[in-house]
Amino acid sequence: MKNKVVVIGAGNVGASAALYIAERGLADVTLIDRPEMEGMPQGKALDMEEAAPLWHKGVRVTGATDLSAVKGADVVVMTAGFPRKPGMSRSDLLKANADIVKPAAEAVKKHAPNAIVVVAWYFGHVTGFPRERVIGMAGILDSARFRAFLSMELGISGADIQAMVLGGHGDSMVPVTKYTVAGGVPVEELIAPDRLAQIVQRTRDGGAEIVKLLKTGSAYYAPAMCAVEMVEAILLDQKRLVPCSVSLKGEYGLKDLYIGVPIILGGKGIERIVELKLSDADKAALHKSAKDVADMIAELKD
Repeated sequence: MKNKVVVIGAGNVGASAALYIAERGLADVTLIDRPEMEGMPQGKALDMEEAAPLWHKGVRVTGATDLSAVKGADVVVMTAGFPRKPGMSRSDLLKANADIVKPAAEAVKKHAPNAIVVVAWYFGHVTGFPRERVIGMAGILDSARFRAFLSMELGISGADIQAMVLGGHGDSMVPVTKYTVAGGVPVEELIAPDRLAQIVQRTRDGGAEIVKLLKTGSAYYAPAMCAVEMVEAILLDQKRLVPCSVSLKGEYGLKDLYIGVPIILGGKGIERIVELKLSDADKAALHKSAKDVADMIAELKD
């Protein structure tokens, strides 16, 4: 029996994620959007289904506007929400999207109670799922951006760069240069400190840079691809060591909040949280980022 992945939200991020999942042949995909968008997710799904013979993967892609279509999902990817606009903080975006996340989370709790979900804190708060099955993209997306910028700087393949960005998906994220390497060589030995600091700052501003350029939208290819990397690690039980947003219970001296830290991601979801030895500066920066995250989510608690 094939795996089933449900992508909630058929906008740019969701449709891109569904396309990448189907193209890789990872699972059958159901793309869901709101009832008032009737026809849109079905149309995008049909377009992908018509492309499927060219991929030689044999997957099925369907669209729906009823959240009950999550039934039987092995993995749910939550992408529905308002796009970030110029001048809009990530905190503003979080609050704007809470009302969209809640019914989706309730539907998953009812119709796919055993699913692993790729989302963020509020989804886990509503479902009450164990922390192993609620995983956010903070960390893996920011690390991908860091890798891209380092690749541009060094003139080498981004595939040979391993980056580690911890903390929240915001201005106080913590790119840890000590654990960022290019072909096994620490980037601190390859790039001058001042220049490396500029690249770190560009990573923090990565999403805002794209919002400013697009003017009427926000990033979607990289966020979608990061979700797919997580889906693949789960479905294929790859045991990937990647930074993701997880609920901490004392690790790194933090409790009761979701924040990006290194994890082992596999068939059970979060299989282990990896505690790195951080410098005093990086540890302080992580706790500052954690406070920023806590301040944001405190406004969303029931």
